[in-house]
Amino acid sequence: MFTGIVQGIAVVEDVAAATGLSTFAIRLPENSAEGVDIGASVAINGTCLTVTRQTGNILFFDAMQETLSLTTLGTLEPGHKINFERAARIGDEIGGHLLSGHIHTTANVIKILRPENNVTIWFEVPDEWARYIFAKGYIAINGASLTIGEVDGNRFNVHLIPETLRATTFGVIEEGMKVNIEIDSQTQTIVDTLTRLGYDSQASKTTNLGSASS
Repeated sequence: MFTGIVQGIAVVEDVAAATGLSTFAIRLPENSAEGVDIGASVAINGTCLTVTRQTGNILFFDAMQETLSLTTLGTLEPGHKINFERAARIGDEIGGHLLSGHIHTTANVIKILRPENNVTIWFEVPDEWARYIFAKGYIAINGASLTIGEVDGNRFNVHLIPETLRATTFGVIEEGMKVNIEIDSQTQTIVDTLTRLGYDSQASKTTNLGSASS
């Protein structure tokens, strides 16, 4: 499990592609890889990967084709910067919200606004995932636990303070980029439960009747 509190920015040193598999060599900041064991879990841009070997501050990870196709990891190249978080331990402070490191979908960065002392970023998700996104709810973007600002259909924004921009790769994000999205598990459970109980269909019927009578 992870907390969504990004522990730093790492750099992709090398990507070795094989059939159905890619091996990433990722350099963590000085001292950030201390105590890492082979088999440990590390979130790379929010994606839970397993450490396969270590050389100093460089950790190696294997990602299967399924992971590469469902996340943004397939687009990583040497020199790219990524957010990382080592797995939470019992007793750690949960400063964000609990994350599994299993990416649900990706989102497109469609607009970046830069008012004084903060940044607002608008994202667009596939329509089927918009049902889990609510204003003031939690969401994980590239492994960072964030609070959703406004929601407009399948688009939403987040407001970032300077510290978040400094400590994560959001400081260099650009329009047109893709990011990894992990939906809040509690929100997903509630929405799916209400759907199974038929509340979604009842709301749809009410909406349709209202439209027909107007």
